[in-house]
Amino acid sequence: MSGPEAITNLLKRIPDASIIDDPNRLRVYESDGLTAKKQLPALVAIPDTVAALQQIVRTCYQHAIPVVARGAGTGLSGGAMPHPRGVLVSLARFNRILEVDEENLLARIEPGVTNLAISDAVSHLDLFYAPDPSSQVACTIGGNVAENSGGVHCLKYGLTVHNVRGLKILTAEGDIVSVGGVEYDQQGFDLLALLHGSEGMLGIVIEVTVNLIANPASVAVLMAGFDTCAAAADAVGSLIGQGIIPAGLELMDRLAIQAAEDFVQAGYPLDVEALLLCELDGSDDDVLEQVNLVEQHLRKCGAVSVTVAIDASERARLWQGRKAAFPAVGRISPDYYCMDGTIPRKQLAEVLDRITVLSTEYGLRVANVFHAGDGNLHPLILYDANVSGELAAAEAFGAEILELCVAVGGTITGEHGVGVEKIDQMCIQFSDHELAVFHGVKRAFDIKGILNPGKAVPTLNRCAEFGAMHVHSIQASEVESGMERF
Repeated sequence: MSGPEAITNLLKRIPDASIIDDPNRLRVYESDGLTAKKQLPALVAIPDTVAALQQIVRTCYQHAIPVVARGAGTGLSGGAMPHPRGVLVSLARFNRILEVDEENLLARIEPGVTNLAISDAVSHLDLFYAPDPSSQVACTIGGNVAENSGGVHCLKYGLTVHNVRGLKILTAEGDIVSVGGVEYDQQGFDLLALLHGSEGMLGIVIEVTVNLIANPASVAVLMAGFDTCAAAADAVGSLIGQGIIPAGLELMDRLAIQAAEDFVQAGYPLDVEALLLCELDGSDDDVLEQVNLVEQHLRKCGAVSVTVAIDASERARLWQGRKAAFPAVGRISPDYYCMDGTIPRKQLAEVLDRITVLSTEYGLRVANVFHAGDGNLHPLILYDANVSGELAAAEAFGAEILELCVAVGGTITGEHGVGVEKIDQMCIQFSDHELAVFHGVKRAFDIKGILNPGKAVPTLNRCAEFGAMHVHSIQASEVESGMERF
């Protein structure tokens, strides 16, 4: 049985589930945050209960109908792009905080709860949830698990995988499986880590148990201005080399600074080429000591200005500019293409210089704003989709950035996932043997291949075709020295 009408007739019989098959209403779901990649689903199902979700998935499994799970749709790699012959399942109605366990510093939540809502719900207990993507006001915890999201504070507190204690998932067959739990360690294979970043290909998250952390006694934010991006980038590794691990360490270049300042008036200096935002937290004495050490070290590294914010409102103002950087850049360009790659910190300056060269070659501006402490780059390539060829140029430019990340010993993603955006670059980073292992894992969880098919892991045939037509592709194993190719 196949076709939109047949699928709709099957699923409309399921109680406690809304079904959308009107083409105009389906357009709401045609893409996630990567709007350059669009596809209408055959239909959308919005279950109210886990039982209804189980029936939907079981029906799709029985008839080999593709299933794509969607949270808030804030992803930036096309991971939630629908399948044209499949069902897109929205988890928007699973938005309850089920339990706050103050004694064990845990919270049990449904996948549709927004990231920021977790911290808001436990703020009266002087607790918070550490991972904080820039989209935290909208992105949901289920999507955070699917992409293994990070955020400003991931340098000190880790990614989503480091802050989740347990998961309940729905398998491709529609069965509920619990992984992890209250205990710190589990017997057997570490399936909890495997499921993080699996992009909805191995199961659908229906419940998450997260760690809660006590708010630090004292927090300070230093804003340091530099005359060059290279100096700011070099300061990152140098600072961490001193044994100081900030709660967050972010870098913004001139274009990003200007855009953010025009948008939110954060108080950023406009006469510098780069800014570092460095957050320190801990006890009152520790923070005071670290502020003095960090300020001295940043000036030694070439900072031409250093501002220290202790007051909560001043700190929030400085972070507001960073958190609003992506929409701020959207105000100065009709479109932008947000990349996501991760490199060793020692390569930051060289890679930023190379991105500047590529910007000139492609004739497209780039705003750099990223998690400098862990080398997670987010170049924003500015283009106009209404100008013929500019989208293609932006995508080619982005592909070269990803290749560059691999060439210097990094990876093609840090927290946005692979989705459909970077699937060809997976052929660059991984060998055929490694990709075959990934496909084996997929089959172990989803023998019919119905969960989010065509995402994240390319077929070997696709890699062969990509290698034949893409003359710039390289195999990571062939790179003998970081910048040799460039």
